[in-house]
Amino acid sequence: MESRLLDRGMTQPAIEAVLWDDWHVVGEYDSVVRARRWSTLLLGVSVLLEADAAGGIVAYADAARIASVETRYGFVWVCLGTPARDIVELAECADADRWVASAGSVRVAVSGLRAVENFLDLSHLAFVHAGYLGEEPHTEITQYTVECTAEDGVLATGCRVYQPKASAAVCDGYDVDYIYAVLRPYIVVLYKANPVEMHRKDMIALFVQPVSEESCIAHVLSCYLKHGVEPAALRRFQQFIFGQDRPILENQLPKRLPLAPRAEVAVRADASSAAYRRWLSERGVRYGAIPA
Repeated sequence: MESRLLDRGMTQPAIEAVLWDDWHVVGEYDSVVRARRWSTLLLGVSVLLEADAAGGIVAYADAARIASVETRYGFVWVCLGTPARDIVELAECADADRWVASAGSVRVAVSGLRAVENFLDLSHLAFVHAGYLGEEPHTEITQYTVECTAEDGVLATGCRVYQPKASAAVCDGYDVDYIYAVLRPYIVVLYKANPVEMHRKDMIALFVQPVSEESCIAHVLSCYLKHGVEPAALRRFQQFIFGQDRPILENQLPKRLPLAPRAEVAVRADASSAAYRRWLSERGVRYGAIPA
């Protein structure tokens, strides 16, 4: 296989190196081990995972063995090309006083870039997740800061939103401090103030698997401090929240993400979305996008 561009013929475009030579999640490790054989799609390519009795994973792309396969954070990662860098580093996952667990995987009939942008969207919390991550009349989003980082990502800080049930661990509402970090085109992380240790943050990572240009699988990782929460409860809560997002995402048109500067984003709450689209465009990301 070509390590830079894969020409999929007339029906699919060549896949840009920024995606082809990067790592992507293709399944929950425990699910793959239980199934022993796991079939999926990544960037339009058929991927087969096989687990041996010891839990080792072998991967194939279009029947050719994939050299770059890793298990990290409870997920199986593959790179279809030649890795240009390592899998994203999430330092919080090494903390002994945290639960680090998969919160499930959800197939969504929309571009994976749309799924990332929805994750960044503060303005929808009071409406789509009313009673949990927001509620009326607390709908105003105050100004926050968005910048590109030295690690080649997008960082949104100073985000603050009232949430009546910010996590599975609390029952009372409060103003929650958020930090968003886009680490790769299809990977975004949310850091939110822990309700018990306010000086520390819980973490939720979204690893989006681009199945095709207009469909994806959203893999969710929860990394929470162990204050009255259990992995099973975290999984149920995150799946419930994503279940509210799914119909909204699947009704968005076009299904691919437009990258034109004035396409769809216009208000203050959309600052991170606008920065994300610019960042994608500058890096030449086309898969799942409508280029500017």
